[in-house]
Amino acid sequence: MARGTRVTRRSFTVAALSTLAVTGDAATAAGGTGTDRRGRAEVTEMRGMWLATVRNRDWPSRTGLSVARQRGELTALLDVAVRRRLNTVFLQVRPAADALWPSPHEPWSQFLTGTQGRDPGWDPLGTAVAEAHARGLRLHAWFNPYRVALHDDPALLAASHPARRHPDWVVRYGGCLHYNPGLPEVREFVQRAMLDAVSRYPVDGVHFDDYFYPYPVAGETFDDDAAHHRYGGAFAGRADWRRDNIDRLIRETAAAIAATRPGTRFGISPFGVWRNASSDPRGSDTRAGVQTYDDLYADTRKWVGEGWIDYVVPQLYWAIGFATADYAALLPWWAEAARGSRTRLYVGEALYKAGEQSAAWRDPDELSRHLTLAAAHPEVRGHVFFAAKEVAADPTGAMARVVADHYRRPARPPR
Repeated sequence: MARGTRVTRRSFTVAALSTLAVTGDAATAAGGTGTDRRGRAEVTEMRGMWLATVRNRDWPSRTGLSVARQRGELTALLDVAVRRRLNTVFLQVRPAADALWPSPHEPWSQFLTGTQGRDPGWDPLGTAVAEAHARGLRLHAWFNPYRVALHDDPALLAASHPARRHPDWVVRYGGCLHYNPGLPEVREFVQRAMLDAVSRYPVDGVHFDDYFYPYPVAGETFDDDAAHHRYGGAFAGRADWRRDNIDRLIRETAAAIAATRPGTRFGISPFGVWRNASSDPRGSDTRAGVQTYDDLYADTRKWVGEGWIDYVVPQLYWAIGFATADYAALLPWWAEAARGSRTRLYVGEALYKAGEQSAAWRDPDELSRHLTLAAAHPEVRGHVFFAAKEVAADPTGAMARVVADHYRRPARPPR
């Protein structure tokens, strides 16, 4: 399908039926090889779910639960992943410059006990890795590199917090606290803090989402003047310098992971629009209000093309036919971006939108159509669903439809 082609519901249905007639199961288009004990082709593809801890979004259900309750909720979500025939869980273990393991560098997360720095009495990340592997699931540790707090008062941080010991590292912006990506000492610290988990636990992957420089806030300026004055002289403009700061984080983190635990995969889940075609002829046929290259200073297309990361999971959180950012236009754009690269392409799916007011998302078949459309693009090696709470509850039956239509048999996770 040419980039930017509009897909009507009727034309999509014809194409979908044609695709299914060829593939039989959308998963077989994702690169399955070998045979199982019944002589059937084995399926190898990413089938993942994000498990968010920030603000207790997915887990734990609230702060201050007993160890037994926290552990029970966690293992119940892992069991849900197995029942849905998923094979990978992306667990958020550093939601806000804190830790869901006994880190020597940062305090325990407040989302466990309600108080940042308070020992929860167990090791959530260590338990999650062991319990996931016992169920045949892969566990990717999901980190947020630069977010410090969802408020802007350093006095509310734990007394031992590095942001309190190094206030010059911190920028207030948008009602939150952020580490300054322009400081080399910040970049070195956040890598050391994250790699502590990689060295301690046999995680299968290290995962970043879309937060690098913060999303733009109208009327506010991210104050990195001093860092830019000190380190940005070699660049034509501040935007180029900021992008270089994030490029360095990605390259250095990839090298450090490989040195610390060889075989551990490193992946990014960016906002789904790199640039609009109106900004760059290489961009997508979209009219998005945010562009990762220009607004978050994350050149995600370069990372894929250069093969700096093992996988990319663009958050294509829009419906087929959505005028501003059409899933059917973005999917082939990302397939083209990944073509010929060592970086594997998985697609981030907005399960959380199922049942919303738009006609597309009220239709429980919408997500299943996404997977059918993706099956026509061999570069797409699987999907990841946001997020665990909806995978478990599935109030509209959208996830059940995906499983029935596309996940009839288990799949091995890709390596």
